[in-house]
Amino acid sequence: MFFWFISYLLILVMVLVSVAFITLLERKVLGYIQIRKGPNKVGILGLFQPFSDAIKLFIKELASLETYNLYPFLFSPIFGLSMALILWMLYPSMFNFMDLKWGVLFFLCCSSVSVYSILIAGWASNSKYAILGAYRGVAQTVSYEVSFALILFSILLLVSSFSLKEINNYQLFSSIGLFMLPLLVVWFSSCLAETNRTPFDFTEGESELVSGFNVEYMSAGFALIFMAEYANIILMSMITSVLFFGPSFIVFSVLVFSFLFLWVRGSYPRFRYDKLMGLAWKSYLPLALNYILIILAMKMILIFC
Repeated sequence: MFFWFISYLLILVMVLVSVAFITLLERKVLGYIQIRKGPNKVGILGLFQPFSDAIKLFIKELASLETYNLYPFLFSPIFGLSMALILWMLYPSMFNFMDLKWGVLFFLCCSSVSVYSILIAGWASNSKYAILGAYRGVAQTVSYEVSFALILFSILLLVSSFSLKEINNYQLFSSIGLFMLPLLVVWFSSCLAETNRTPFDFTEGESELVSGFNVEYMSAGFALIFMAEYANIILMSMITSVLFFGPSFIVFSVLVFSFLFLWVRGSYPRFRYDKLMGLAWKSYLPLALNYILIILAMKMILIFC
């Protein structure tokens, strides 16, 4: 138990440090996409910029308005970050002494519950823009979790295990992603929708919702919301690497997928909301169902042959 706690604590420290520097990487990537430098003044090459941003946010005054539902308003960012960090128990490291036998189910449960942080934040703000952003975020997340679950079901049928470590070890000599390339594309775009990233950032539509569900947040609450968002980006990159590429490329593929999250933001405009829902229900859902049927057919052929 002690060794598991120490290994999990080390993972959390590494994740929080990564969250700090992925914000710097994003600003650098967006800067070069837009033909500018990005942060380069604070420290050498702007390396201390994340720390100055964190200090600025956490020492700002937290104003309290009469219209807030105060305790849910304060609880929501903490809950969102906690759910993002709890899921790092699934990281299949040889130094992590805890092996969750039902890790995929644990992932689905925690990722589903994390939508409540957006809903509570929008409701507790008592602002029409915040609650509209929360409604859109809940509808978006629920819709794309159907595709999530069906894609995971295809992989579970292939591997016959709910453990992420066993799924990881299954791919020692070959990658599931090569066989399931269309599902990998669907999974990654669903990750964009699940983490509310461009082009699916409808919970934070600045042009129509004035920042959406987090419009009333400031100071430490604002910082915790965005720490949760970037922790989820790294988490989804890790889960994607484990599910589709296995142990041979896990570090490299996590870096690639994290970079793709940032690259997509700088390259594509926001979708229309009806097209987002149509994409989930009319395109991704039939594709995921067809892959399940293909894998079931392959399993049946192997059994009877």
